[in-house]
Amino acid sequence: MADFQIAPSILSADFARLGEEVDNVLKSGADIVHFDVMDNHYVPNLTIGPLVCEALRKHGVTAPIDAHLMVKPVDRIIPDFARAGATYITFHPEASDHIDRSLQLVRECGCKSGLVFNPATPLSYLDYVMDKVDMILLMSVNPGFGGQSFIPSTLDKLRQARKMIDDSGLKIRLEVDGGVKVDNIREIAGAGADTFVAGSAIFGAAAKSDANDYDTVVGKMRAELAKVD
Repeated sequence: MADFQIAPSILSADFARLGEEVDNVLKSGADIVHFDVMDNHYVPNLTIGPLVCEALRKHGVTAPIDAHLMVKPVDRIIPDFARAGATYITFHPEASDHIDRSLQLVRECGCKSGLVFNPATPLSYLDYVMDKVDMILLMSVNPGFGGQSFIPSTLDKLRQARKMIDDSGLKIRLEVDGGVKVDNIREIAGAGADTFVAGSAIFGAAAKSDANDYDTVVGKMRAELAKVD
């Protein structure tokens, strides 16, 4: 079976007790902590910066942190997230004047690199940089806000991206972000995804004071993934 990984997005967590929220969701079987970093410029919302990443590391979080940078220009902030403890740093090709250089910068800073594709952004940006990415992230909603519905055309795009990865022979994770829920995660995995960002589906489904609710929803996602051929 594929190495499926669940990456809860802290955008939907209770920020008044973020460390506890992250601890609980990781105890429930999640694998990666997903950061949605928005600048109110590239996307119409303002969220969190590297200080929050650093604070979680100081809190004791050792799981991989996946920093999805929805910021423009992106190069200035990459070293800050690397110093703050990010594991993956992914960004949008539209946010970089020199994509190859930005990907190299991520790796030079000691992190794993990735490109993020909005619903209408073509995968052709990958043609000359496949050897410089560790993760490809497909947005299955338009970036900027949580709680949106999954865009079905993402499934065909996932199949296309999976073929590109398989044909390359490279070890690249294929992540999907937006509208991922218990009732569609199996179909999304069947289309080729191996890493699943879920915010409101996990944090929104749980009573904030009861970590066992995270056990329930993460467990249901695992059960669906176990059915993938």
